[in-house]
Amino acid sequence: MKTMHLKLLLLSCAFAVGAVQAQIYPSKPIKIIVPYSPGGFADSGVRAISEGLGTRLGTSIVIENRPGASGVIGVMAVSNAPADGYTFLLGFDGTLITYPFMVSKPPFNVLKDLTAISKIGDSAMILAAHPSLPVKNIADLIEYSKQKGVPLPYGSSGLGSTPHLAGELFKARTNVSLEHIAYKGGGQATIDTLGGQIPMVFTTLATVQQYIKTGKLNALGVTSAKRLSALPDTPTFIEGGVPGFVLSTWIGIFAPPSTPKAIIDKVQVELSKVLMVPSVKERLGTLGIEPSGNTHEQFTEQIASDLAMWGPIVKKANINLD
Repeated sequence: MKTMHLKLLLLSCAFAVGAVQAQIYPSKPIKIIVPYSPGGFADSGVRAISEGLGTRLGTSIVIENRPGASGVIGVMAVSNAPADGYTFLLGFDGTLITYPFMVSKPPFNVLKDLTAISKIGDSAMILAAHPSLPVKNIADLIEYSKQKGVPLPYGSSGLGSTPHLAGELFKARTNVSLEHIAYKGGGQATIDTLGGQIPMVFTTLATVQQYIKTGKLNALGVTSAKRLSALPDTPTFIEGGVPGFVLSTWIGIFAPPSTPKAIIDKVQVELSKVLMVPSVKERLGTLGIEPSGNTHEQFTEQIASDLAMWGPIVKKANINLD
């Protein structure tokens, strides 16, 4: 009985400490590490919510870009940081979900080495083409590929990136002949597509939207279930004759492992409120991001599901980054 009472006492103390931590937290600025260069989809997404989140939490939020090693440098910096709620990660599924399947010795396990707080949102991907490519949509592309008889190059943000894998899945579903060209970012792939060095780029809406609206690139299709409000004239891959082809890429906020649950919950609640603010939703919308704000439990469940889905796709594509 004494042992049972002791366990209950310790559990009560743990809950009490967590409650106190949440009440006094935060007492200094919070840092969010972005493991990518400034200006990209992930970086722009977190900057859209940082001011509002800082206001709601009553502190300032500092965005620190720490790119390198396919995002691993930034991920490990957060994984090894103190679990006190003052260092977070802007996580991207391309790094956290698919990258570990592409190396023989993964440097981290997202479910063990990080704590999911909340997903900021999802973004559909888009296949955009230089105007010289004589196709207007996905159905045209499939037919043109058959007639051409040689692989059509497409660029992505890098070997094993989510856009790259979207291209591999498109190939597997349609037998269209494509050749992947890896770049060190979606922006660089887009520049070469604009210049005509490659005919197509698979990327996020935020990267190419301005060029599509000015006619410098043609939008062939989006990977969403329905047309995007930002590009209502662009058909989906499903409309182009690829049933069930719905893919998105996401960004979210993560903490070091063992971060107190009270802090995790507090940040999640405030983030979900920020994502409901009309001006924030509008800004994210221009980036092609559909706001989420899900709970720690929901986000963790999705991550486990994504790992199960993408693992076989990476294996079939035979992508090895060693």
